[in-house]
Parts: sequence; C-alpha cells; structure tokens
Amino acid sequence: MKFLWIIPLTVAIDQASKVIVRGSMTLYQSDPVWGDFFRLTYIHNSGAAFGLNMGSPLLHTLVSIAALGVLAYLYRGLQNDERLLQVALALVLGGAVGNIIDRLHLGEVVDFFDFGFGDLRWPIFNFADSFVTVGVILLALGYSRRDEGAADPSVPSAPDEEVARG
Repeated sequence: MKFLWIIPLTVAIDQASKVIVRGSMTLYQSDPVWGDFFRLTYIHNSGAAFGLNMGSPLLHTLVSIAALGVLAYLYRGLQNDERLLQVALALVLGGAVGNIIDRLHLGEVVDFFDFGFGDLRWPIFNFADSFVTVGVILLALGYSRRDEGAADPSVPSAPDEEVARG
C-alpha cells in the first residue's frame, strides 16, 4: 500500500489552507482572484459537500466517520497492483479526514473556493471537497477498468478458474 502518504499530505494541504483563510479573512468576506469568475469567499458550511444538507451537523459528522470506516475497509482489500484505486481511495480518505477535523473542531466546515459568473455560482468548496471529488472520479474510472479486465477474454484466467469451468 504505497500511497498512504497521500492521506496526511491532503489533510495538511486542506488544514493549512483553512488556517490561512480563517487567519486572513473575515467570515463572508469575498475577494476576487480572477475577476468575478474565481473568488475566495470565506464561509462556514454546516452541511455536506457543496452545501448539501442531510440534517444536523452531528448527523453529518457521524455519517462522515462511518464513511471513513468503509473507505479504510475498501483500501485494505485492494491488491498491490491496483495503484489507481489506492490513489483514489487515499484522496477520498484524506479529504474526508480534513472535513471531519473541521466538524469536530468548529462544528462546521470552512469553505472558500468560489467559482461562477454573476449569480450563477458553483457551491463554495475547499481542498478537501476537491480531493474527495477527484478521488471519486478516479474510483469510478478504476473500478470500471477493473470490471473490464475481469470480463476481457484476452486476460488469462487463473488455473483454479479453468478447473471450475471444466
């Protein structure tokens, strides 16, 4: 499991960025970075990723911690040669841990990346959300490739499978 180092790296990037934002901006402050298209807007999010709300902050925290357990279980079940899936799960785990730290420390999550045009804006997010999103996309890609390999007749099967097919 070569890619476990990604988890503390993503947590460090996420938490450092949030410390910088909290220390240099006031809540709801919005500063243009690239005109109106990209702004840094400091908010607190008591919901899930991208502002989705599933109930109380406690529920969000408990669901996040349960998801960590599932992700760790999936990571442990990966083969050594499944590098894309290892990277993907490490990104998701790191992002989830980053936001859980906020929930436990602040009761909500610090968000600040703000993209859009005028009133048409993407929900404000942070590095942790980005790591989770990229990780989920890579998971979908990795698992789809894994399924293709299992169904590909050009891939030789193990001897036990040949005996079972008889």
